[in-house]
Amino acid sequence: MKEIKAYVHRSRIADVIAALKESPAWGGERGGRRHNLAIYIVKGSLLPLDSNEQHYSMDLGDEVVNEYKLELLCEDSEVEPLKAALVEAARTGQAVAGWITVIDVISATPIH
Repeated sequence: MKEIKAYVHRSRIADVIAALKESPAWGGERGGRRHNLAIYIVKGSLLPLDSNEQHYSMDLGDEVVNEYKLELLCEDSEVEPLKAALVEAARTGQAVAGWITVIDVISATPIH
C-alpha cells in the first residue's frame, strides 16, 4: 500500500479532484474501490500564478501562497494511473506547478 501526497495550486484543485475520481484506478464511472482523499489548505512556497495569489504571512515572516495538499491511500498498482491523473489536471504552464510524493505505508487498518 502507498500514500500519495500532492501539493497543487488552488486554481487547479477542482480539476484535480475530478480527474482522480474519473481515473480507472479510482473506479471511474464504473464505481469500484472507494478511496479516502484528504484535502488541506496549506501555506506554501509554490510560485504564484499571479500577484493576487501571493500574500505576506506575519506568522511565517515571508511571502506565501495558499495551496492545497492532498493525501490519498491506494494500492501499489494504482499509484501510476493516479499520479498521471494528478499531473495532467494540476498543470498550470509553470516549470514547477506543485509536487507529488509517494510513500510506502507499513500498515493501514480500516476502522469498522
